Amino acid sequence: MGKRPEAKAKPKKEGSGPIKKHPTSKRMNNYESGKQKNRFCPKCGPGVMLADHKDRLYCGKCHYMEKK
Repeated sequence: MGKRPEAKAKPKKEGSGPIKKHPTSKRMNNYESGKQKNRFCPKCGPGVMLADHKDRLYCGKCHYMEKK
């Protein structure tokens, strides 16, 4: 068996750095006038909010569901 050909280095594109996140966090935006808007998932913990549908609350990460 012969040697593998060496991989050629591709030129980097400009602006292809790490993705920048917005400075505001979900926890800060979760409260309106001192009352919590959305509930946190009981399985995943704080930081993962339940989606509010018309008949249920749903976690997209662990697929936890509560009926209203």
